[in-house]
Amino acid sequence: MTTRRRFLGASAVLAARSSAAPPALLPTIRLGKYEVTRLILGANPFYGFSHFNRLLDQHMLEWSTPENVLKTVRACEENGINTWQLSDAKRGLEDVQRYRQEGGKIQWILLSSRRMEEDLSLIPKIAKLGPIGIVHHGGTTDRRWRNGEQAKIKEFLKAVRDAGVLVGLSTHNPIVVEEVESQGWDIDFFMTCVYRVTRTDAELENLLGQRPLGEVYLPQDPPRMYRAVRQSRKPCLAFKILAAGRLTDSPQSIDRAFQFAFDNIKPTDAIIVGMYPRFSDQVRDNVERVRRILAKT
Repeated sequence: MTTRRRFLGASAVLAARSSAAPPALLPTIRLGKYEVTRLILGANPFYGFSHFNRLLDQHMLEWSTPENVLKTVRACEENGINTWQLSDAKRGLEDVQRYRQEGGKIQWILLSSRRMEEDLSLIPKIAKLGPIGIVHHGGTTDRRWRNGEQAKIKEFLKAVRDAGVLVGLSTHNPIVVEEVESQGWDIDFFMTCVYRVTRTDAELENLLGQRPLGEVYLPQDPPRMYRAVRQSRKPCLAFKILAAGRLTDSPQSIDRAFQFAFDNIKPTDAIIVGMYPRFSDQVRDNVERVRRILAKT
């Protein structure tokens, strides 16, 4: 009798859990006609872009099988995130298409690749796959801007507009945001890296007196980019708020970076965060962090 009671009690708990409503969607912003959560899933860890070294790249790739990636995306949807930002690469496009075919509803934003930037005829073909927006890659933006090739950037953006999806421009340089804004370019949103990691060797030597090894993350950069974000009339999606994992040594450090980001962007802006839940439930932790921070605003 006791065993039967335990069985019935356990069954009742499982039934209650299965019938419980999923967590509410996180607070959202508007991108065109779309509602986009203020926390967007990034994709760099999934595809081995650690922005640190090859060993970490390989470590990430080893874990990031299609099954683990889609499990993470599914966890994002189940916890209230509705948008995924990824780059144009065969594996990423395969993953997002498979996820949608399996019934996933997550929206996705695509960051351009060199092949798209050099062959604009690919843009309408990729647009037919269903991204809500296509973004001109920040590294290419900064290089073309430095070389005086703004016309090439505009040509890409026009091709995206003609393809019928939202037009995005990514950059690591706040001056680009300010100039594009003042000149009234035809875009729908910015992707803004809060660290200016695309400085040239000459710029770094002039600033620091030497060229440090690897990508350079300067504490003075985020306040400068956040100022440009606040002054922009366009929605901005801030990324690398954790300095590509350099600010993740403790939950308190992560809390401070998230808090600083939301304190310094507009209510119409969002953040993009890559997640690598190999050792902890980063999806749940980040969603709870964002709910807690935004509940106080």
